[in-house]
Amino acid sequence: MFFKQLATKEASLSYFFGCAGYAKAIAVDVVAGDEEWFVEEARKAGVTITHVIDTHLHADHYSGGRKLAGMVGAPYCLHESDRAVAGFQFEPLRDGQRLDLGNVQVDVLHTPGHTADSVCLLVSDLRRGETPWFVVTGDTLFVGAVGRPDLAGKEKEMAGQLYDTLHGKLLPLPSEVEIFPGHQAGSACGAGISGKPSSTIGFEKRWNPALSMSRADFIDDLTREIAPRPADMDRIVAANLAA
Repeated sequence: MFFKQLATKEASLSYFFGCAGYAKAIAVDVVAGDEEWFVEEARKAGVTITHVIDTHLHADHYSGGRKLAGMVGAPYCLHESDRAVAGFQFEPLRDGQRLDLGNVQVDVLHTPGHTADSVCLLVSDLRRGETPWFVVTGDTLFVGAVGRPDLAGKEKEMAGQLYDTLHGKLLPLPSEVEIFPGHQAGSACGAGISGKPSSTIGFEKRWNPALSMSRADFIDDLTREIAPRPADMDRIVAANLAA
């Protein structure tokens, strides 16, 4: 497996990884303006980008996902629930779906809470074993924090969904599974995010304060003092949804 993490605008983190042996790669959470970086990395690695995925419809930055997909002739992918709102065609992802990149296997987890369409990507390298190696968590779980639940305007409902997602989908994973989030410190998408760009499930279970709360306390904590929404959020969301 090869793996690259790109720190980019708005404290965002993008990902490029795949199987060199089968010459297949995946690009995740591409920020507008960074498309050429992925094209060049694919050229240097001698691989084809087979999927371009956004873990959710972003509200804090313009997505470069559709543009990159068009540049390399790959499908642009979002969770299937976005068919109700997106003004364009995309390849829908469903919970439990597996993407085959040769020796690299990517399992799609639907993880609503930050947004209704959020997904995480659970990745295994069959050359090392069948146990998952890492999970790309988008804005669902950060290092030291969790995603904000208010962007859809249903704070308490979404906070409850986020708690259920974390405890039902992510925290049961083996403690050694690494997490690679969609943001690091400086992002408006969560409060108290660490500047460290990766962690493990086990470390977060022990030290991430949000993960040791009861469901009621979790909802209260996430909705008590909500930070201002990202600048130009409505314009960014409209652009990321537009045909």
